[in-house]
Amino acid sequence: MNRREALKRTSMILGYAVSAPVVAAFLDGCKAKPELNYKPGFFTEDEARMVAEIAEIILPRTDTPGAKDVGVPGFIDALIGEIYSPEEQEKFRKGLAEVNEEARKTYGEAFLDCTPQQQTDFIKKLNTQALEGSVKGAAQGWWNAGSAQERPFILKIKELTLLGFFTSEAGATQVLQYKQVPGPFKGCVPLTEVGKAWAT
Repeated sequence: MNRREALKRTSMILGYAVSAPVVAAFLDGCKAKPELNYKPGFFTEDEARMVAEIAEIILPRTDTPGAKDVGVPGFIDALIGEIYSPEEQEKFRKGLAEVNEEARKTYGEAFLDCTPQQQTDFIKKLNTQALEGSVKGAAQGWWNAGSAQERPFILKIKELTLLGFFTSEAGATQVLQYKQVPGPFKGCVPLTEVGKAWAT
């Protein structure tokens, strides 16, 4: 039985139509929410879930860990909560709210209530639009250091996702090429193991 059928039967039992606020609360409240594997320090739980889902769309799990696996949502939460200025924090929150509102206009649902495919298509569309705008803006010269042009929100969260992922142990060692420099120190190694001495 789906939610609408449940509402219909409830109305029949009560003998009258269920009020609009109750219908809205029931339809919204009964939707499964994505699991949140950390306790947000800055974001609300819904904001944290949005950040987690967007980050996972940007860097999904394949044969290597995804954004959620390596703790990118918690990284973004801590970075924004501890490093960003109050003005930047507010801009980021506003960006999340705008994504949510745009998802409602496109699919009739809040971002978290959209299907995984709708979420992926939506984020890809925002990214494509932002990149096209960036290329156009660069041609006009607004990308230079003195410009007041605001980068699209999707590019900001993409940047934070990539930063969080590639500075994680898994991102640095399983995805990027990794060679420890200067390498481990071995104070006493037989010359036969080394093969020959270094010139310098």
